[in-house]
Amino acid sequence: MQGCIERFFIYLSIRKISSVVLVQFAAKMDPFKNSRYIPYLILSTLCFHWACQSKNAHEQAVAIEFKTPNYRLIPTDTFHFNNFVDCNMAEAWVGDTLRIFPGKYGEDPVWGFAEDLKFASGTNADEVFSTPAERYIAPNLPKNAPLGQKGLHGAVWFETLYQDHKDPSGRTLYAIYHNENYPETLPYNPETGEGYKDENWPLGLTERITPAAVPRIGVMKSTDGGLNWENKGLFLEDKQARMVLKPHNTSKTFAGGVGDPSAVAVGEYLYLFYGEYSYPGDYDPNTYSFEKDWSGQCISVARIRLEDLDDPQGKAKRWDGKGFNATWDGIGSPIASLQVPLEKGGGPASSAQGGFHWGPSVSWNTYLECWVMLMGLVEGQNWIGDKLYISFNPHRELGEGNNSQAWTSPQLLVQKPGHILWYPSLQPMNTPEDILEKNTSLKLGKRARLFFKYADLGKYLSEYIVEFEK
Repeated sequence: MQGCIERFFIYLSIRKISSVVLVQFAAKMDPFKNSRYIPYLILSTLCFHWACQSKNAHEQAVAIEFKTPNYRLIPTDTFHFNNFVDCNMAEAWVGDTLRIFPGKYGEDPVWGFAEDLKFASGTNADEVFSTPAERYIAPNLPKNAPLGQKGLHGAVWFETLYQDHKDPSGRTLYAIYHNENYPETLPYNPETGEGYKDENWPLGLTERITPAAVPRIGVMKSTDGGLNWENKGLFLEDKQARMVLKPHNTSKTFAGGVGDPSAVAVGEYLYLFYGEYSYPGDYDPNTYSFEKDWSGQCISVARIRLEDLDDPQGKAKRWDGKGFNATWDGIGSPIASLQVPLEKGGGPASSAQGGFHWGPSVSWNTYLECWVMLMGLVEGQNWIGDKLYISFNPHRELGEGNNSQAWTSPQLLVQKPGHILWYPSLQPMNTPEDILEKNTSLKLGKRARLFFKYADLGKYLSEYIVEFEK
């Protein structure tokens, strides 16, 4: 009954029916003595009946109040990025300088130790994105910890920066990083449940016989604008029991895990949109279900209090279908509107056929007054896919109700037949507005530059400006 009452007043607000009128009517009027009040009785009865029949008044409200924005691609001269990119672009304005942190750092037994995570600075986006590779600066990053000891294991990529609003200098930064490990770099520890067993382990991305990686998501902190970083711990992690192994994992992507995140701050929380690649339960080859595997993937959301970023491990909560209730290493529920339906070729991350969106890049659009998400689409082994998609969410407050789930069905943004497209993002330009507003990939306006990676060519570039219309 309580749900009926809530939906009743939602309906009144949608239809602009004055609830005051109805309350006064109910409190003071007797329609059986005065026939002129009978229409009010009929109206309120119909509204209440609709509210009790409605399964999702929130979706009704979105459908009525929010019109999916229009957009157009404006071809431009190719804007080449002059350094290595293999992730979302982490960036922030430190004073009057835009600073970006592309690249990879740390141990990797398949690809080799990497020291490519560096930063560049400029007075506007076009300037910093044009920086030659030799002018990038290597920050001081924590060293990998020895096997069996606490600390940083595997390789990291910075995906998003949260800039602490309590620091007026803008120099306090939290990097949300994607972290990859293998049974070799993080062997299973039965006491903690952390790590992975090298048993029936699936194949990875390379053409050689190499293992699949497992991503996790963590947090680092800098108090000097990104020159020095301290590892703060894990944000999200999936454990060994949920890894999808042979013979069912044939994707040559991941064995499972969580990764490829994009994070935005709203109120007291940091909301993390990420790829979920694990089985939604304990994996057992004897009871494995393709449909169940698909049902738990892929783009999902979790959140953590901003005050917990200095000690994040165990503090985050995943969306579980009803609220942010699942634990940091528990089983969440993906954003249903961003799943590819099974009947339309959808599949889990373990499938050789692909069939899932991944790699979200989320920004608040000040012109549209809504969230914008870009994403890729995996259509086969080795992360192949030649399409990029866009989705919108009208709700600024992601923590209210199921606002974090209210994304429109993905629309095709770009297709490049014969190529493999990864890591789409919208970026600011060198316009006076972008500079004045200090726009980044997390906050943009009417126009933005579209960057993405041609993974088959190893090039990260822009060929379009995206212009939005309300």
